[in-house]
Amino acid sequence: MDAVTLSVKMSIYTRTGDDGTTSLYGGKRVSKANPQVEAYGSLDELSSVLGIVISFHPNKQHVAFLSNIQGQLHGIMAYVSGARIDLTRYNIKTSLIEKKIDEITKTLPPLSKFILPQGTQISVFFHLARTVCRRAERHIVAYMQNQPKINKKLLIVVGYLNRLSDLLFMLARTYNTKHEETV
Repeated sequence: MDAVTLSVKMSIYTRTGDDGTTSLYGGKRVSKANPQVEAYGSLDELSSVLGIVISFHPNKQHVAFLSNIQGQLHGIMAYVSGARIDLTRYNIKTSLIEKKIDEITKTLPPLSKFILPQGTQISVFFHLARTVCRRAERHIVAYMQNQPKINKKLLIVVGYLNRLSDLLFMLARTYNTKHEETV
């Protein structure tokens, strides 16, 4: 049977989280305030904000790139929630983001002042995505600090998110070049 036509009747609510806990990958229950949950929750929020940006229909190349990033964020979320995911390829994905930043940088005037997150709607949502990305990065770092030893895969994630926030800043500038306000 085709997966698209398969219909399973199930309830969206389970009531299992009504006590303030949630399940990690594998079934372990933890507090919804657990740093691990905060980390993957912030990534989920970032993916949703990127969905808003995509709804503005930026150029097709950017839509495809951002959609890929959403998929990558879901892979990171799965890892952070306990799934066994190989994140080593994210070093390559970070390099691709750097390449995209370099391409965009060549098209924009140099910055000499701080810019305010305002102007066009799509630019403002890119700025929102950037700030949510920075928060997700901070939550990943907080989660890492709760680990008994350094998790090198999470360090890859921190680098990825750090570069992603830079890309989102550059995309905000790209879609706001005529409206950029400086301070």
